[in-house]
Amino acid sequence: MKNELQIVEKVFENRSIRTVWDKETEKYYISVVDIVGVISESKDIQSYWRKLKQRLKEEGNETVTNCHALKLKARDGKYRLTDVVDIEGMFRIVESIPSKKAEPIKLWLARLGKERVDEEYDPEITINRALETYKRKGYSEEWINQRLKTIDARKEFTDELKNKGIESSKDFAKLTNILTSVWSGYSVREYKELKNLKKENLRDNMTNMELVLNMLAEVSSTEISKSSNDLGYHSIKKSIVKGGNVAKTAKEQIDYN
Repeated sequence: MKNELQIVEKVFENRSIRTVWDKETEKYYISVVDIVGVISESKDIQSYWRKLKQRLKEEGNETVTNCHALKLKARDGKYRLTDVVDIEGMFRIVESIPSKKAEPIKLWLARLGKERVDEEYDPEITINRALETYKRKGYSEEWINQRLKTIDARKEFTDELKNKGIESSKDFAKLTNILTSVWSGYSVREYKELKNLKKENLRDNMTNMELVLNMLAEVSSTEISKSSNDLGYHSIKKSIVKGGNVAKTAKEQIDYN
């Protein structure tokens, strides 16, 4: 899990269950202590999990071996290392905890896995879910419509990168950074600092105009790349620089007027 992870809050019985979607492995990873807290109702969740973890190790349970430690946002707003496992591993942990709440959690895990499968076959599900999320957060209809268009443009852009042989998440990040730098004049990190962002999504904090310019950069890069038969990082980089300059020119015209 070397790529940037997207953290989502899922609420169960008025308690947050932190879930993480990893683009590289295309899997959900779930906070173990959050699930354990819901099922066991223990007053000392961390202690309960340590004892359960030790017992599972002694039994030779491979789930514990496959646990990852990721920095997740805690209630106090700070990021701390937290044990996470994938959906399959979480099912095995849930089965090790005697509780009436195990079945509802299993159903939730099953839905979580099904949602992702459904999204692969019908991307509209993803868009509709994003629409509802932005509405709950209070974004305007105009901004939401523009943001959803950028999601579609972004997918076409990343699909083209894959078609040209880009597979590493590190390369995806580098190329995205180059594109942002060309049209905006800021790297992704600098852009986030400019907007006083930390872990927040940069696009979710762009204005309508910024979203339009960023989308223009991605769409232009995609079309320029499609017109070339060359493969590989350096080829797609040239297309991205050209696409970024299209948006940069548009930005300069807007700023000048």
